[in-house]
Amino acid sequence: MFRRPDPSDWMWGQACELIAQAERLQRQFFRLASSGRAQTWEPPVDVFEDERELVIVVAMPGVAAGRVEIRTEPGVLVVRGERVLPFAATVQVVRHLEIPYGFFERRIPLPGAQFELGAPQLTDGCLTLRLRKRTWPANE
Repeated sequence: MFRRPDPSDWMWGQACELIAQAERLQRQFFRLASSGRAQTWEPPVDVFEDERELVIVVAMPGVAAGRVEIRTEPGVLVVRGERVLPFAATVQVVRHLEIPYGFFERRIPLPGAQFELGAPQLTDGCLTLRLRKRTWPANE
């Protein structure tokens, strides 16, 4: 005998999926740093790799180049900085705020190879980092 699906089951499933999606977004953008100053958001990244290099693109529109710090730690590339409120000097009521502001940090795990960080490029709100794989002479 065929049983028709219950619409309330479908709606409940949709509601649970939307809640899970909202929680993922909240974790992505509003994590607190475990050390140092409190971070308020974490920029999304794309990582591409070929035989010669690793290319990392960090989306951070509205962040000035002078407010970005890039450093390497063992096995990790760290990008941190700050996106300042554009109207912080004026008295305004915030009616709607979706773009995260304040301090950010993104820790990007690196594969086991040795890398040499090239010059960072900040274009159209995206920071592009090229990490060339070090090649060792055959006689070493």
